[in-house]
Amino acid sequence: MKRARNFNAGPAALPLEVLQRAQNEWLNIEDSGMSVMELSHRSSEFEKIHNHAIQSLKDLMEIPENYEVLLLQGGASLQFSMIPMNILKDGKRADYVLTGSWSEKALKEAKKVGETAVVASSKDEQYTFIPKVEDIKLNDDAAYLHITSNNTIYGTQWKDFPETGNNIPLVADMSSDILSKKIDISKFGIIYAGAQKNLGPSGITVVIIRKDLITDNDKIPSMMNYSIHSKNNSLYNTPPTLAIYLLSLVLDWAKEQGGVEKIAEINEEKAKVIYDAIDGSDGFYKGHALPDSRSLMNVTFTLPSKEAEVQFLKEVKQAGFVGLNGHRSIGGCRASIYNAVPLSHCQDLADFMKKFQESYKATEAQTL
Repeated sequence: MKRARNFNAGPAALPLEVLQRAQNEWLNIEDSGMSVMELSHRSSEFEKIHNHAIQSLKDLMEIPENYEVLLLQGGASLQFSMIPMNILKDGKRADYVLTGSWSEKALKEAKKVGETAVVASSKDEQYTFIPKVEDIKLNDDAAYLHITSNNTIYGTQWKDFPETGNNIPLVADMSSDILSKKIDISKFGIIYAGAQKNLGPSGITVVIIRKDLITDNDKIPSMMNYSIHSKNNSLYNTPPTLAIYLLSLVLDWAKEQGGVEKIAEINEEKAKVIYDAIDGSDGFYKGHALPDSRSLMNVTFTLPSKEAEVQFLKEVKQAGFVGLNGHRSIGGCRASIYNAVPLSHCQDLADFMKKFQESYKATEAQTL
């Protein structure tokens, strides 16, 4: 079978090696005589898988001892509510930086819980850039500062993170760029990420949280309470066992690639190939994001006309590329080049873009 060149924004491409290993273990995991989906989540076999996934993430991201890793459900969208419910105390305000649709949604949910404030935004400029760190003015009574580290829809990404100190935790939605580059975990109070872009399949959400932010509060519903999940090693209720198993395999694969630093090198090379095709097109392709805010995970661009975009998307699909339509809210085109997308697929896309430009211009010239 010929594998698709998959540029979907999420659920996204998984490493071929991971899928092959899962296939080999499909009917008999850990010599149990069962598939992972049939294991009890209280069994020793699954406990081994579960704890291996958590430890692997700690190793890869160099997570300090004063942080806990939780494996939760509900997607990153549930964290929009869980975070303020757990750490937005009375008399405090939650500060938000708006850089796209997902940060808007996070703010919307926080407003239902308590006081909020927008301390920086690029909305008026169609989210084409990330606000400068020095332009963020935190409130003295801020409970936390929330950012979205990478914006899948608009193709922008934070290059540097605000320094907030321990008293104002920095909270980051890293759903679309976690494990794509090395970061200093100690700068953050909470990092959360849906797995379905860089970590595995949909159905599991990783939360990396500083332990002092996990406090007992019996007014919070149990499933929304970090303390409950922490005390139960993320096994308070039946977890998505298959998703956690695949998460553990993806993390093993990441180690085999050389870890986060090596993955980051490859990601930079992949992005450069496609951005070079855009920048070298004499304006035929136009990137949405300003150059200093460009994402290494989601390359967003437009063509000279709607007709050209329709033709491009038709032909690129016929050529075996998948998932290049821009988000429905803004249109255009988008190549999501997460960790599992091979460099060769990015090179193939860049080659296609150059050939399409030549053929489209030639066709236009003939009709004049």
